[in-house]
Amino acid sequence: MTTVLTETGPTDVTSAKPAGDSLWLSAADVERATGWTMKPEGLCQGDSCIPAPGDKRKEFVGDDTVNIAAFWKLMDRPVVHDTAGETWMLGRSAGERANALQSLQAPDFTLPDLDGKLHTLSDYRGKRVFLTTWSSW
Repeated sequence: MTTVLTETGPTDVTSAKPAGDSLWLSAADVERATGWTMKPEGLCQGDSCIPAPGDKRKEFVGDDTVNIAAFWKLMDRPVVHDTAGETWMLGRSAGERANALQSLQAPDFTLPDLDGKLHTLSDYRGKRVFLTTWSSW
C-alpha cells in the first residue's frame, strides 16, 4: 500500500509502482488521489490539460498507468517521497503558494485540543482567533 499526500489530504493507493523518483499509478488512482484525469490530450483538470512531451511520452504514460511524479514535476510542483517509496507528497507550485499567502486567508483545517475535542477554523469565522504553533525541529 502506498499513501499519496496532496493538498486535499491523504489517499491510499494499491496500484502504485514506485521506481526511484517515478510513481506509476493506474489512471483511476491518479484521478482519486489528485483530481486530475488522464485523457488522450494529456493529464487534465477542468479546462487545463498538460500534454506528455512527445519525445519522452514513455516516461509519463504507460499501458493504463501514469507516472504522476513526472507530470507533477513537469507542472513545476514539488514531489518528495520516503526512501521506501511508501509515502509520496505532491505539493503545490511556488506560484500557487505565493497567491495563497497574498490572500491573507488561512486554509481551513480541523485539529483536536488537549481534551480531544475537534475544532475547525471555519467555525470561528468572524471571530478573533489566536493560533499558535510549535515544532521540535
